[in-house]
Amino acid sequence: MKKSVFAAMSSILVLSAALAGCGGGEKAGEQGNSAGSEQTSGPKVLRMNMKSEPPTADPGLAEDSTSGAVLRATFDGLTRIGEDGKPHESVAEKIDVSEDGLTYTFHLRDSKWSNGDPVTAKDFEYAWKRALDPKLGSTYAYQLYYLKNAEEYNTGKAKAEDVGVKATDDKTLVVTLKNPTPFFLELTAFYTYYPVNQKVVESTQNWAGDAKTHVGNGPFKIETWEHKSKLILAKNENYWDKDAVKLDKIDFSMVEDENTELSMFDNGDLDWAGAPTSALPTDAIPALKESGKMQTRAIAGTYLYKFNTEKPPFNNAKIRKAFAYAIDRKTIIDNVTQANQEPAMGLVPPTMAVATSPYFKDGDVETAKKLLEEGMKEEGITKLPTLTLSYNTSEGHKKIAEAIQDQWKKALGVEVKLENKEWKVFLDDLHQGKFQIARSSWTGDYNDPYTFLDLFKLKKGSNNDTNWENPKYQELLNQSAVEKDPEKRKQILAQAEALLMDEMPAAPIYYYTHSYVKSDKVQGVVLDGLGFVDWKWADIK
Repeated sequence: MKKSVFAAMSSILVLSAALAGCGGGEKAGEQGNSAGSEQTSGPKVLRMNMKSEPPTADPGLAEDSTSGAVLRATFDGLTRIGEDGKPHESVAEKIDVSEDGLTYTFHLRDSKWSNGDPVTAKDFEYAWKRALDPKLGSTYAYQLYYLKNAEEYNTGKAKAEDVGVKATDDKTLVVTLKNPTPFFLELTAFYTYYPVNQKVVESTQNWAGDAKTHVGNGPFKIETWEHKSKLILAKNENYWDKDAVKLDKIDFSMVEDENTELSMFDNGDLDWAGAPTSALPTDAIPALKESGKMQTRAIAGTYLYKFNTEKPPFNNAKIRKAFAYAIDRKTIIDNVTQANQEPAMGLVPPTMAVATSPYFKDGDVETAKKLLEEGMKEEGITKLPTLTLSYNTSEGHKKIAEAIQDQWKKALGVEVKLENKEWKVFLDDLHQGKFQIARSSWTGDYNDPYTFLDLFKLKKGSNNDTNWENPKYQELLNQSAVEKDPEKRKQILAQAEALLMDEMPAAPIYYYTHSYVKSDKVQGVVLDGLGFVDWKWADIK
């Protein structure tokens, strides 16, 4: 979250949207709470909590939902997902598409950076090629692989000038795709496709980590960033559509404890608690549901556990499947998460599903024991050592981990140690393979099942982290990219997901719902079906 592994926003009980899929976006529900309404008249300030420090505010390096939420507020793309959940022209005033669907010509409107510089087509070309440059090490570079020669440049097989993006003048950007991509205008609304100010990026090394040097082109700008303490976004008066922006500021606290956050909301110190940038405490959910204060929406997202497939014992697919099958998902949903999630027996969520039936049974202990025995025999081991399950700081992640730890002990006789890490450290360790089992999640970057299946296509250079790679899987995904018949494409993607579930580099656990509470006075926050949040149209009444 969007992206990639998601931080607090991907915590079990975060916020959400209504109908899943970009076509189903809607404003946050009107149902609210009088708490948080003591704010005095004057500037319109939305007060929220950001559970985790954003790892970055650089579009080329971002890979998590916390960073993504900040970027969506401080940058603007060629397109932007509107209040109707569909992509609309934004920095691009007019878009021409060739008949073969391979060439997009974006005609840019007059717009400025937050420092007053003009936004040009060259800023987009520079940003995209910068993200693809192997030297930057962008985890999300593969999101640009839809462009002609983008993957080749990112993997050292082509030059920057070969990539299918070219600014023909200050107001015209011509993009050439590898294959027709029906959801491309959704991609241009995603943060990896945002422009960056070349002059600022090349003159200041840590430009994106300091409020004084950060430059964006979105509805808000970073006014204050006291790391791990607070983040304040202020209305960007240089934004091309500033008249649509009602809020003067968004004031984020950085409180890690969900109970403290909920108390702040109840005491009127916050206008919103829970998602999109935090979570509600699990113990409070039954009462919040009963009171009618909590809003819950299904989104296109999957909570899962990743296995490090290059480290024993999870180099064995049967052992991986044993651990996946032994999880009793319904019990976890009924007793831990309690927010109407749905057990996940596949990677792709229901709104994008390509499968016609579940790939395995929930809590299938009998099959799990059989698979574990067979896998251990194949590996020549008679007893599994104590294993480690890692998760990032969150009450919800902790409780889920404890429940699964107990289930694995009872079903498989395996000892599992739990390891909690701060978000940025957790992400770094995940990417470096410093884990055995790790909690993760994925929400769609666009409204197509490919956004889930693509996650495990490449061993390196993506958000895979499991180190699993399969040539047949890659071949199926490549076939799907050129298949024009929707039904045939769906069948190809179903084959790919079936192969993935047979190899099980990651165990799906449940499909997301996101939950939050808000003051009645907060209106116009756009929460789409992919779990993305946009404060551009938000207001305090």
